[in-house]
Amino acid sequence: MARSELRPIVKLRSTAGTGYAYVTRKSRRNDPDRLTLTKYDPVARRHVLFREER
Repeated sequence: MARSELRPIVKLRSTAGTGYAYVTRKSRRNDPDRLTLTKYDPVARRHVLFREER
């Protein structure tokens, strides 16, 4: 089965400037804009904002 275009793979890049990134899927129907999540950055050793990069 092919992967759905409704839930594409996106890369979440840390705003702390460490270069750390998470890879996840998002729903285009529920989140049409860029996704922002607060997650743990092990390089900065704290929780920071992660933004979707295109």
